[in-house]
Amino acid sequence: MGNTMRGVIAFIPSNTCQKYLLGDLEEMPIDKMVDLSSMQLRRFPLRVCAFTELVKLYLSDNNLSNLPPELELLQNLQILALDFNNFKLLPLVVCSLKQLSILYLGNNHIRDLPQELSSLKNLHTLWIESNYLTHLPVVICELTLLKTFHVGCNPIHNIPKELKSLKELRSIWMSGSLLTEFPPVLLEMPFVEVIDVDRNGIRYFPSLVHLTGLKLVIYDHNPCRNAPKVAKGVRRVGRWSEETPEPKKKFEVEVEQEKAEESKETEPAASNEIPAMKSDNPQEATSSLS
Repeated sequence: MGNTMRGVIAFIPSNTCQKYLLGDLEEMPIDKMVDLSSMQLRRFPLRVCAFTELVKLYLSDNNLSNLPPELELLQNLQILALDFNNFKLLPLVVCSLKQLSILYLGNNHIRDLPQELSSLKNLHTLWIESNYLTHLPVVICELTLLKTFHVGCNPIHNIPKELKSLKELRSIWMSGSLLTEFPPVLLEMPFVEVIDVDRNGIRYFPSLVHLTGLKLVIYDHNPCRNAPKVAKGVRRVGRWSEETPEPKKKFEVEVEQEKAEESKETEPAASNEIPAMKSDNPQEATSSLS
């Protein structure tokens, strides 16, 4: 079925048309997973709420802007994908899914997150990239088991200091944001393993040597004049990360010039003696001096 046809049928709320879109979705799938991605859905199919043992629900790439309260029946749900839809607010019913561990909210129109999000005590992965967040909601700092956090491509300028309370956080992805400085709070989080601040406006990077858990830092496409210093074994992705030296600061250049001038003044006069030439063949060395 083509996307154009799906789009037309999605406007018709009759049960017949919805069944046409959903196919033979009548019984609980054996793998406890329902994938309704790219179905041009404009309303959530209520029949899915009857599958109370459902563990994974994928609703990516549809035209959804709300969810029914009946979704609360899916108390065994662990993975919920709502990315690439038309959500302006996170439906509060999502916050009632206590077993949820992975939540995808990327590519919507979300400007903030509700305080009720803190109810998701088992959440360890949150993707909310490419939304309209102008600040990082502090409620995220209450998700104590959060390990992976993707908040890139949002117009965020800074990160709240409360983030350091997330002791389980291992990777934070903030590429394509509006950071003008490296978030100071990350300097107090030695347990973080991956930091991505690619494509921001950071002009200077502090030393990250003391971050003992760090394994990877991505800092490319920033107007910086230095690479972040890291401990041995930490991979850096960005300018001057490998062999290419960083540009010298002005005072460093001046110091080198002064040293060069001093060495010229104290340089001894050239000797008249002919230096010994290196050669593996003694005869060649002798003939060259004759």
